[in-house]
Amino acid sequence: MPKSIHITDVVTTDAGEHHDKATAEEAGQTESSRTVWESAEGIRSGVWEVTPGAFSSTRPEYHEMCQIVSGRATIFEEDGSSFEVQAGSLFVTPEGWKGRWVVHETLRKAWVVIPFAALADPVRSEA
Repeated sequence: MPKSIHITDVVTTDAGEHHDKATAEEAGQTESSRTVWESAEGIRSGVWEVTPGAFSSTRPEYHEMCQIVSGRATIFEEDGSSFEVQAGSLFVTPEGWKGRWVVHETLRKAWVVIPFAALADPVRSEA
């Protein structure tokens, strides 16, 4: 019988070892990520942290739901509009989304990634 997965405190739980942020605009920005659950269809959830700085971001072939648990950032949409996120913010970046993050304070989020393929209707796929 499957058991639930429980993290007592997302703010302080181990998010993994930090490494260079691949899409950072300047050297020195780091990130860490830890997957805490994954389904057979590729739906995953976990904890992610990033240090201050700016980076580009895309959502190729998946949707992501983000719950910010600490820190602060401004997220710029591809059309130039922006929104602020901080502890308590919840937002979704859908499949195909592109943008830029400017992290003002080390930011941590709990996330859920849903691959676009996991939502495909198998009946339509066979047609």
